[in-house]
Amino acid sequence: MLSAIVVNRMEPRYADRVAGLFADLDATDFPARMGTRRRELFAFDGVYLHIQDFPDSDGLAVIDEAWRDADPRFVKICADLTPIVPPYDDTCVAHEDHIAVRSYAWEQS
Repeated sequence: MLSAIVVNRMEPRYADRVAGLFADLDATDFPARMGTRRRELFAFDGVYLHIQDFPDSDGLAVIDEAWRDADPRFVKICADLTPIVPPYDDTCVAHEDHIAVRSYAWEQS
């Protein structure tokens, strides 16, 4: 399984709005189309964390495909989120610039 963690900024007052946007998206077939197994959103001191689990390591390729295909639901949620969940680092230009890099993993066998 792959966990992709998107790191951005978010003012606490937007937490419910962002959760609602994802609840609406997750009520469609879009998560299944992307292979999303689980999604969690966290906020901590102005930092926004969006954890998305995929069944295998091709999860990031699926995100890339959603960008290339320009699925209207993906385009819409990105447009809705952009003004209220800005990049953590203003130098980020591509969506993969917002994804945390794993530095350690352990799993019980």
